[in-house]
Amino acid sequence: MGTIAVAIVCKTPAPGKSKTRLSPPLRPEECAEISACFIRDLSRTIGDLASDRDVSAYALYTPVGTEPALRVLLPDNFALIPQVQGDFGERLMAGARDILAAGHDGVILVNSDSPTIPKSLLRKAVDAVARGNNVALSPAFDGGYTLIGLSEVHERLFEDIPWSTEQVYDLTCERAAEIGLPVEDVPGWYDVDDAESYRILENELDGIRMPFMTEDGGRERALATRTFVEGRKVKA
Repeated sequence: MGTIAVAIVCKTPAPGKSKTRLSPPLRPEECAEISACFIRDLSRTIGDLASDRDVSAYALYTPVGTEPALRVLLPDNFALIPQVQGDFGERLMAGARDILAAGHDGVILVNSDSPTIPKSLLRKAVDAVARGNNVALSPAFDGGYTLIGLSEVHERLFEDIPWSTEQVYDLTCERAAEIGLPVEDVPGWYDVDDAESYRILENELDGIRMPFMTEDGGRERALATRTFVEGRKVKA
C-alpha cells in the first residue's frame, strides 16, 4: 500500500459566511475567527500525521480564489484541492476522486469542525483505509460522521443522504451494505457546529470528557481554539 491522503474539508473563513449555526452564542465575526482556529488546529494535527511516510496532507477547500487567506492557516506540507460545485455529497465524492487521482492509494476526508480530534484516531483511520476494500467511518455524537475514508470512490455512499441530519451515519452504513462494502468504524468524535456542541468543546478544554471520547483527546494540541475560547470567557 502506498500513501494515504488525509484532507481537511474546509471553507476559507469569512464573517457572516462561516460557522453561522454557532451564532448565537458567538457573534458573526467570532464565528469566522473560531473557524480559522479550527482549521489551524486540525490541519496541524493532520500535518503532524503527515510526517509519517505513508500519509500526505490536503485541504479540500472552497471558495476558489481564497487560496492566500487559507494558506496562512495551514502547515507548509499541505496541498490544495478545490471543491466542485454541487451539494455536500457531490463535493465529497468529487474531492475524494480528485485526491485519489493524484496518485494516492486511499483518502480520508475530515470535517473541519473537529479541532480537538486526536492524532491517534486519525492514525487508526489511515490504518483502516490502508487495509483496503472498505469504508472507514468515525461516527459523530450527533448522528453524522467526523471522517470518511476510502481506497476507491463508491458513488452510492454519497447518494440520497440528508446532510446535516442525525441520519447521515446510519444511512451511509445502509448504502455500504447495499453494495457489499464492509464498514470499519474508528473511534467516534464530535463536530462543533451549534451551541450544544460548543459547550462540549468548552467542557473538553476544561478537562471534562464525554462518554464517546474513548481516545485521548487532542485538547492540549488545539492551541488556537483554546486561546479563542479562554479569551472569550475573559471578555464575558
